[in-house]
Amino acid sequence: MDVKKIVVVVEDVETARTALQWALRNIIRYGDIITLLHVYQSTKSRSRTKARLLRLNGFKLALSFQDICNNYPNTKVEIIVTEGDQEGAKIAATVRDIGASMLVVGLHDCSFLYKLAMGHSHNGIASIFNCRVVAIKQPHASPVRPMISTVSVLDSSTNLEFSQIDVSRLQLPPTPPPKIPYRICPNPSAIIWRSRKSRRR
Repeated sequence: MDVKKIVVVVEDVETARTALQWALRNIIRYGDIITLLHVYQSTKSRSRTKARLLRLNGFKLALSFQDICNNYPNTKVEIIVTEGDQEGAKIAATVRDIGASMLVVGLHDCSFLYKLAMGHSHNGIASIFNCRVVAIKQPHASPVRPMISTVSVLDSSTNLEFSQIDVSRLQLPPTPPPKIPYRICPNPSAIIWRSRKSRRR
């Protein structure tokens, strides 16, 4: 059985956590290696204290993602926290260096994938990473429609559009209303008593 290397981008957004949970339930198999990758923003400040703080916060965030992985048995997890740009170039370079077979990303309004798509519309997104890219977008909750997660796969033929291939419900199933026990004897006060006149003989 081939061991797959799957990179999950760690960001402090709920969609990224949802993407990890979806991958653990649907993609990860026994023996696969999960790499939790967090890229913190480069700082122009010369202060080493600020850079250390950003790196420390990145590790704490990655560890919180590792806690999610620990709920699934037999998962092998690696953590990479590194400094880089927010446009996705550092993520792409790291994914190529790892030799990942798949990249899992939580798609949100400020996602780096949009920036990469605009700059590489001719070659396609997947060619930048040399692997399959799975982008998961979690729409806002609606009082009418249940929350769903759109799962999109980006390949070499995908340019600016994210092609939807599946819809996965990640919320807990709705709790059924409590059953009302059947009353064998109804409330006596709710009964209308009718007096029956006796027949005269």
